[in-house]
Amino acid sequence: MKFLAITLIVHAPDPVTGVRKPTGERFREVIAGALLAEELGFDGFGVGERHERPFISSSPPVVLSHIAALTKRIRLFTAVTTLILLDPVRAYEDYATLDHLSGGRLELITGKGNGAAQRELFHVTPEDQWERNAESYEVFRRIWRQDKVTARTRFRPELTDAEVWPRPLQQPIRVWHGSATSKESVDLAARYGDPLFSANVTNPIGPYAELIRHYRYGHDPAGIAVGAGTAGIYVARTSQEAIATYRPVFEGNLAFQKRLGLEPVFPTIEDFVDRSSALIGSPRQIIDKVHRYHEQFGHTVLHLHAEAGGLTEAQHRDSLELFQSEVAPVLRRGIPDPPFAWGPVLPTPPIQEEPTHA
Repeated sequence: MKFLAITLIVHAPDPVTGVRKPTGERFREVIAGALLAEELGFDGFGVGERHERPFISSSPPVVLSHIAALTKRIRLFTAVTTLILLDPVRAYEDYATLDHLSGGRLELITGKGNGAAQRELFHVTPEDQWERNAESYEVFRRIWRQDKVTARTRFRPELTDAEVWPRPLQQPIRVWHGSATSKESVDLAARYGDPLFSANVTNPIGPYAELIRHYRYGHDPAGIAVGAGTAGIYVARTSQEAIATYRPVFEGNLAFQKRLGLEPVFPTIEDFVDRSSALIGSPRQIIDKVHRYHEQFGHTVLHLHAEAGGLTEAQHRDSLELFQSEVAPVLRRGIPDPPFAWGPVLPTPPIQEEPTHA
């Protein structure tokens, strides 16, 4: 199993202290989180893309380029790239450039994204959003694979023998499809045989497991990959310590949801720990929970929160260190890796034939 640390770069008051940090400080926290993830041995670091409050993750290529310059090993993910809002040609140019600068460490998780405000900002309607998503991905996919592209498009100017530069380093880049609660993203992933990444954050396990089963139907299980998210993390020596430490964070987030007029899915921290995907507890409890989810998902990649999110920096680091020292090794042994190499996707060099002698 592989492990990612992911941030959506939420810029809201701390759920415990109520203090909202300056924008520059939030970005510095994101960079520090990426450096910590590489230091602790995570396999990837992801940056979300949102174009509305309370997020400041509107430009993942810029953030990931900065991280690429400061890291050496860790793979860099988007979580998710909202191609529905972007010109796929321009998106390709940004990400192909980033892929070269990072030495082929980039992977994309693409998806429709959520939020009415960002749809309005880019003049996307609920009626055309899925068609836009499919068309943008198709164009993006073809540009990455073809030197010249002709495409009859509805939502951007048509392309005729178009050349887009720079040409890619990874051939092709690996694209995961992010899925929350809609079958459209799952169908798009299945159509192209691309890996699927389940959000697995807001609801109990049921609807996510159903979508993953839908994705797997008709495909060879050995040839596909599934990733899954988590709703929170705090690893401590005992479950009592974990819940006591995380309780103020949960209650602060619960109060924030209520101020927004949202009905909480998990009304108590005990319910949150029991029925959500949050990994809060002792190392043994977390290992058992990931295995329970794996029984239904068959996932081989797991993402965790990259930032403290209400915990102190010391608590957050201690939690991730304990995860990497006592949880991750057990899960790596017990759950297989994805069915592909965890590294740059580069063309296979031609086989050199032995010279013949008369």
